[in-house]
Amino acid sequence: MRTHWAVVPTCLPLVRRRCHACASERFRPSGKFRVNANHKLIDVWLLVLCTRCGDTAKLAVLERVTVRSIRPELLDRLHHNDPTLTADLLQAPVVQRRNRVALDWDDAWRLDTGGSEHPDGETVDVSVRFAARIPVRPVRLIADGFGLSRAEVDRLIMEGKLVSAVRLRGRLSGDFTFTLKH
Repeated sequence: MRTHWAVVPTCLPLVRRRCHACASERFRPSGKFRVNANHKLIDVWLLVLCTRCGDTAKLAVLERVTVRSIRPELLDRLHHNDPTLTADLLQAPVVQRRNRVALDWDDAWRLDTGGSEHPDGETVDVSVRFAARIPVRPVRLIADGFGLSRAEVDRLIMEGKLVSAVRLRGRLSGDFTFTLKH
């Protein structure tokens, strides 16, 4: 039997960054951009709010870029605080590296198994697709998807009844497949 699962974001992840006002470690995206033009150069920041004190911090998106080098539709999306653009830029590795931040995906995603039933005694091939780069432990996904404990999933891996071309321990944020043999 072949089935498809999807890891889908339910909301924007929190941003891990130290607050200079209260020393909290988490910020939530405000969904707003600050665009500042100085003659022919433009700077763009994504604004984030401290989850404890509400202080605003800026994540640099573009710095000292010529206005003409930015596509007009991108500039329009920035000016209108496009929520899809916020999500895309938060996940962009270049933005995370530039600002020295990481994303906290706890409670910001769900597993969609499509409501498929898995009959006992049947081998199941599962294809897992990620709608966003969400780092998740495959053992947790498999346990949630089949209603098993993580210890049971570990036992199945040790017995060779759960196999995959990727390493199932650790974290993954990209598509993968696995087979559960009964």
